[in-house]
Amino acid sequence: MDFLKKLFAGFFRRQRPKLIALTAPSGAGKTTIARHLLKTFDELEFSISATTRDKRAHEVDGRDYYFLTKAEFEEKIANDEFVEWEEVYEGQFYGTLKSEVERILRVGKYVIFDIDVKGATSVKRVYGDEAMVIFIKPPSPEVLFDRLRKRKTESPASLEKRIARARRELTYEDKFDRILINDDLQTALSDAEQLIRKVLDI
Repeated sequence: MDFLKKLFAGFFRRQRPKLIALTAPSGAGKTTIARHLLKTFDELEFSISATTRDKRAHEVDGRDYYFLTKAEFEEKIANDEFVEWEEVYEGQFYGTLKSEVERILRVGKYVIFDIDVKGATSVKRVYGDEAMVIFIKPPSPEVLFDRLRKRKTESPASLEKRIARARRELTYEDKFDRILINDDLQTALSDAEQLIRKVLDI
């Protein structure tokens, strides 16, 4: 009987997700929540995305992103090296390398993604129950759009494109495993911690 208990316990442990994707429209807070979880749980490791966009002054290749040329990115697409990829804005490609996921799993860590909604859909399609996707939802679309406007980091035309994209992405919430509302940040961080504790069984 003890043997059977151990066998089934081991089986259910293996069924726990090994990949955790946080997804949301820009401005909903997924990056802030992801950073908090990484500081809180040593068991997690961040999946670094690849991108063709220009590297910003404070960013480091291999830490913030894998910065690729468009030709390099397209070669990896042709070689089926991505779990998912997308041309998020014209001329700007983002994607998750299969080698990055495999690297993290090899060292016995749980993979955490900070990823857009289409990418999260692909992760779920590829990994199924091995992946848990958490949609970070703003309290309302108006609050989200106001957050984006207050950033003041973009031209009016670029901002309008981002708001239009966010409006579309808000329609994806029912496609994912969990919805976490980010109205009050401290509450959202606490709720996110509880979700991760269940996955880690701690």
